[in-house]
Amino acid sequence: MVRTRRIWVTAAAVLALVGGVSGTTAHAGQAPAAAESGGKLPPGWRIDGERSAPDLVWRSGRQVPMGDARVEFRSGERLLGVPKPERDGHTFRLGLERTRTGELTDLQVWSGGRRLDVRSPATEAPAAAVRPPAPLPAGPVDPGRPGRYRTATGEYRLEPVRLPGFSVPVEMSAVVVAPTGIAGPRPLALFLHGRHATCYDPHGDDGEASGAWPCPAGTLPIPSHRGYLRDQRLLASQGYVTVSISANGINGQDWRAEDGGAQARSSLVRLHLAHWADWARDPRQAPPVVREAPRADLSRVLLIGHSRGGEGVDRAALDSLYPPPADQDAYHGKVRWHIRGTVLIGPTVFGQNPVPDVPSLTVLPGCDGDVSDLQGEMYVDGTRAVSTGRALHSAVYVIGANHNFFNTEWTPGQSQAPAEDDFYDDPDRRDPVCSKGTATRLTADRQHRAGSTYIAAAARLFVAGDDKVRPLLDGSGRRAPSADPARVLSHAVGANRGAGFLPDGRVTVSGGRLCAVADPDPAAVCLGEGAMGGSPHFARWETERETGRNAIALRWTSAAATTRVTAARPVSLRGADALALRVLVPPNTRGTRFDVAVTDTHGRRAVLGRIRVDGLPGSERTASYWARELRVPLAPARRAGVELRSVKSLELTARSASGRAWLMDAWGWRPGTPAVRAAALPRIDIGRLTVDEGDSGVRTYHVPVRVSGRGSGQVRMYVVDPATGTAKDRLVTVRPGGHAVDVPVKVRGNTRYGTDVSYVVLVKAVRGAVVGSYRGGVTAHDDDPAPEVTVTPLADRVAEGAALRWRISLSEAADTDIGSLFVPVPPGDGGPELSTRDVDPRWLADNSGAAPDPERPLSKVDGLYLWLDVPAGRTGVEVTVPTVADRVAEPAESVAFRQTGDDGAPLPDGLVLNGTVLDAP
Repeated sequence: MVRTRRIWVTAAAVLALVGGVSGTTAHAGQAPAAAESGGKLPPGWRIDGERSAPDLVWRSGRQVPMGDARVEFRSGERLLGVPKPERDGHTFRLGLERTRTGELTDLQVWSGGRRLDVRSPATEAPAAAVRPPAPLPAGPVDPGRPGRYRTATGEYRLEPVRLPGFSVPVEMSAVVVAPTGIAGPRPLALFLHGRHATCYDPHGDDGEASGAWPCPAGTLPIPSHRGYLRDQRLLASQGYVTVSISANGINGQDWRAEDGGAQARSSLVRLHLAHWADWARDPRQAPPVVREAPRADLSRVLLIGHSRGGEGVDRAALDSLYPPPADQDAYHGKVRWHIRGTVLIGPTVFGQNPVPDVPSLTVLPGCDGDVSDLQGEMYVDGTRAVSTGRALHSAVYVIGANHNFFNTEWTPGQSQAPAEDDFYDDPDRRDPVCSKGTATRLTADRQHRAGSTYIAAAARLFVAGDDKVRPLLDGSGRRAPSADPARVLSHAVGANRGAGFLPDGRVTVSGGRLCAVADPDPAAVCLGEGAMGGSPHFARWETERETGRNAIALRWTSAAATTRVTAARPVSLRGADALALRVLVPPNTRGTRFDVAVTDTHGRRAVLGRIRVDGLPGSERTASYWARELRVPLAPARRAGVELRSVKSLELTARSASGRAWLMDAWGWRPGTPAVRAAALPRIDIGRLTVDEGDSGVRTYHVPVRVSGRGSGQVRMYVVDPATGTAKDRLVTVRPGGHAVDVPVKVRGNTRYGTDVSYVVLVKAVRGAVVGSYRGGVTAHDDDPAPEVTVTPLADRVAEGAALRWRISLSEAADTDIGSLFVPVPPGDGGPELSTRDVDPRWLADNSGAAPDPERPLSKVDGLYLWLDVPAGRTGVEVTVPTVADRVAEPAESVAFRQTGDDGAPLPDGLVLNGTVLDAP
């Protein structure tokens, strides 16, 4: 079984608009070498696969639980791709035809902002204990208190459905909790769980769960959808009809989806909503549990999604307003519901394109061990300036909460199937914030109670329209007592926030710097080396550099240092009561103070007041660089005669001796929650086209780019060079029926064997537009047969002290490395076998990491293998096994290395390197 390890780039990709060409071209470049050291991959890595489908494979020594954050292979800062998980929970493989390759050096495995392939060394001394912040004042209402209604629970199961891109049908199952003793239509709350293991063996050892679908014989589905019954009962007691739907069929197949399954989850949600709309019109057709519940009011729908379920319900809200392309969607009927808001619990946001005109609450768990970069913050930050800004987008940071315990079926001691704490607690290196028993870590019950309370808060604000609950969510610094003793902090954008200062290209900064969220230049990024942990605001996307995604970095060594932010156009704060700033400081710091001042276009200046910022409890394993919302009144500016309709600059003057801080934004603020009406916006979706490269000439193909909806807007498109992994971007104006967005890809054909080449195009909404499918491109399939591989003995019978030698030959040169893995097996003749003392000890260590003692046959050495690689453009390579003279009289000894299959086992009909070593004369 011959494997390839390099990609030879034969095509060019350009980003072009009608009327002009501007973008990136991918030139033929160096094929990647697995050159960590002497051409060998680091421990745990290998190249595997069939001739036409080479895979980069990593195996973890510890089981990697099936979770919501994507596992990513990286080469340094470059994203190579998202690998497919194997069922053993240890092995991940990435087709090399999908990589954007240069040399495969500095290989890394990441998931949710943390490395999986390395373990940090234990600290010499335990980290200092971290105390939680003081509790906030109580809010005017407490949405976590149960309502007056009794509840009833039941389930329904409908016919499975087929979703585009998924080969196996997906279940249509749900658990319903509804109020009893109540008449009239009631609002509907729909829950969608995240990506978790799908099946378990009820009679197996603890921890035996898999991501298979359908479940193999002898195993049962994991009822993840039943993990929100507490939340459902609370809402039902307050008068909501609730339904939690199962998505195991998506979880078992979403590794196939370029978007991680977001569109499939959206389809599933809307298929359920369509049934509820049918049942509301004709209850006689409904399942018994639905007939016995109050009729659902589909004009008042709240969607709640956990992890990938969060991204799924956000997409469902988007698709309900701006329909997706029909071939990507499983629901093709009318939208007969109105989604009033979403609750996103520890969500993923792979596309980073949240729906802007549907209110949202994002729950960020401070000890999330799955989506540990807390990328869900983008559901707040990513909506700024995209649409009208009327929808409230709130984030609440729950100190001490992990990812799993919001779902009882993912919680040890409460679940039917095996479950675990996703924040891995290293006994040799306890975390001062998130290890069990610390002052900041929440128990499962306390965490779930806090989650239920804030879900109910969102329902009361978004669906019931009770503005008294808003101070719990919008950065006003109030708490819900039902969530005690959890410490829950909030900030927000949108609602009654007006114009403001955003850290984009329309401001200039003095006394600080406009820093980049993502940039290969360490001097340009906001959080560089030495930061303790990460920031949800700076979660990585798919490109090394992102244009326009910035913050304002402040660093000072003396009090009175001033940072001034000047807008290119005057900012109007007229009608606002206060200026709301979102400022983050390093974790565990206290007492950072600033005076805040504004200056108008006439030079009139006023100091508005002083703010104090304390850092969140944090460690190097948490994403605790999170912005606190702080407000200063605008009354001093009015008294000083500042023209608030024409504010030119904002100043922050440090009143602490030294420190660091980052300003995310500043807005004119006043209380209230305005009604939201979705704007008429264009929608853009990127597709993927797969083509054969052909035998000659250059063919031009076009990335499928579809624009639908209404109006005109701007998006930023990135075209990724498949040779280097770098991306070029351009701001593009899109409108349905207007000038086409043309992304041509030039593919050069030849007759030499190579690998597939993937050209990736990414898109993000900037202003006045929404994005559905954010990732696509063209895959150029190499359609040439692989060369034949043969083995020729050069010195296969030698005296001890000499080297055994063979030649691996190809029938013709290829445009990619051709490699095979060989492992030692007992010789076929059953005679004496070459041992660890018969070969050069350095060769043995280089190829297996083993030592000669204790002496044992080579076929018994764990980890011994030969990776035989013929470089691109060449037709052969020699292989040697050096032996040593031991001066011990012994019979002839043999060795055999046999080619392996995908599973690492020797192939019965594979190529063999046979050799014999004789005593020295």
